[in-house]
Amino acid sequence: MQEDILIQISNKIKQARKSKNATVQELADLAKVSKGLISQVENSRTIPSLPVLFSIIRALNLDLNDFFKDVTLMADVPKVITKKPKDYQKFEKETTKGFTYRRILTKEIGNLPIDVVLLELKPGAKRKAYVKTEAYEYKYIIKGSIRYVIGEKEYVLKTGDSLFFDGREEHTLANAGKSTAQMLVVYFFIPT
Repeated sequence: MQEDILIQISNKIKQARKSKNATVQELADLAKVSKGLISQVENSRTIPSLPVLFSIIRALNLDLNDFFKDVTLMADVPKVITKKPKDYQKFEKETTKGFTYRRILTKEIGNLPIDVVLLELKPGAKRKAYVKTEAYEYKYIIKGSIRYVIGEKEYVLKTGDSLFFDGREEHTLANAGKSTAQMLVVYFFIPT
């Protein structure tokens, strides 16, 4: 299946940055944008405005024609999309040990990006720092036990439980059990 244009652009930027051995912060500095924006772009969470996209491409010393030559639009957008586990795209969202992210689907619906991800946390895996996301987040625990801290409140979720919250609120999570935990995550991105 042809990749969504959002994923194509994200992958091209990330691959180009890594091939130049540049960090996310270095690229952000060169493009005169925030590190968070580069991270969102590389993780297929947003497509920047055209001037910002051109700035990122220039910062990577890439030719515009070369950058876009392999990017293809989906001519016939299917009404039904199916995915097999082998099609889930593994990606690195953070460097926290024991976290494995697999992207199931990224789509734009009514100009709002939605990202559907499978997240696995190994026993003992935990995010030490609090993070914020420019999205509403829905979590469904497939197996195991997860401890979420959102703001000052703690939630322990077990198999079958779900959680929905505004990701702009500081939050962190950890595997609260002794076995691998798995959850479905849906990000509903907020227009910036």
